[in-house]
Amino acid sequence: MRMVDLIEKKRNGFQLTKEEIQFIISGFTSGDIPDYQMSAFSMAVFFQGMTKEERVYLTEAMVQSGDQIDLSEIKGIKVDKHSTGGVGDTTTLVLAPLVASVGVPVAKMSGRGLGHTGGTIDKLESVEGFHVEISNEEFIRLVNQNHIAVIGQSANLTPADKKLYALRDVTATVDSIPLIASSIMSKKIAAGADAIVLDVKTGSGAFMKNLDDAKELAQTMVDIGNGVGRKTKAIISDMSQPLGFAVGNALEVKEAIDTLKGQGPEDLHELCLTLGSHMVVLAEKAANNEEARKMLEEVMHNGKALESFKAFLAAQGGDSSVVDNPEKLPTAPFTIEVPAKASGYVAEITAEVIGVAAMMLGAGRATKDSVIDLAVGVMLNKKVGDYVQAGESLVTIHSSQENVPEVIEKIYSAYRLDDTEIAKPTLIYTEIH
Repeated sequence: MRMVDLIEKKRNGFQLTKEEIQFIISGFTSGDIPDYQMSAFSMAVFFQGMTKEERVYLTEAMVQSGDQIDLSEIKGIKVDKHSTGGVGDTTTLVLAPLVASVGVPVAKMSGRGLGHTGGTIDKLESVEGFHVEISNEEFIRLVNQNHIAVIGQSANLTPADKKLYALRDVTATVDSIPLIASSIMSKKIAAGADAIVLDVKTGSGAFMKNLDDAKELAQTMVDIGNGVGRKTKAIISDMSQPLGFAVGNALEVKEAIDTLKGQGPEDLHELCLTLGSHMVVLAEKAANNEEARKMLEEVMHNGKALESFKAFLAAQGGDSSVVDNPEKLPTAPFTIEVPAKASGYVAEITAEVIGVAAMMLGAGRATKDSVIDLAVGVMLNKKVGDYVQAGESLVTIHSSQENVPEVIEKIYSAYRLDDTEIAKPTLIYTEIH
């Protein structure tokens, strides 16, 4: 086989075979296929797309390029959840202990964030002593014991994806749905879960800004997951404004604790129950979503979900007393209110701009080498549809500095007020099977 022939074949709109795609991915991973040929291939895919079969072959080839985690020693059906990201997306912190408390094994491999706030691991490290540097054997033992553990992402997981993503980033081929879907799904499949629930975001704070693109991405990922023998479902959820109230690492842990008690923000609470219900059904712990939802509401109510979170933190070295004493979490020295300049209804909160404001405070990484301040961030006091009086606080800033005029201006630019009443945005648009 010659790479130039395969580039031409895809450029002309023909379907590649499984063997041809494996040749491309293994050759690129080993360095036998140079960047310039892979760039040409990526652009051919960008314009010609890929068939359902090609997308499965591409994902499988990327999974096979590196380590695959064997979770067979964990009892039960292992269900993973993936979100396509957003601002204030605290769902994993809630979902993992929530579904674990009804007996669903959650073996979570997570990364660190590069963006508005930290990733799941950064957020969990707001709890003193918590760490993810555990062996695979310990990881499996903890999931069998507590139904939940989190480990850092293996350095050799889907190396083909890492190489290809870096190339796509500099060749204007990032926003190709077959390439996005295979990138996400290869990591989830290599991480060893039996079933996967996807939370695909749409709106100003999401990668997929419009609903049709989000649906196409979700359907593509579901098809890939089912095509490689992993039960996969997706929901499309709103990210036109930040999820919940908290944007920042320790602030989001506190919000997760409130949500596990059944006292969290309405949108975060509802999204976690929806995603969690799908996870419980895929794990065959409930016959349908209604039954699963009742189970999850019950463990929020009787305290089992919170106990699950405590056991999880303690097992990985964390100070679990923060669950009952959230004031032990890192706390910023300054809180600054951002008052509304006029009265009216909140018509819009641009999620991405709020995320940037949090990053300016130090809650996220602008580069891989940035050091996160776990205590800082923003708390939204008003969401879309709420009425605000002039002088009332829109946002509370948690800062390491007393004066942050640029952050305040950034927050003002994210909010738009209107005289007429605004309906609250739809949270969950549709489900994809």
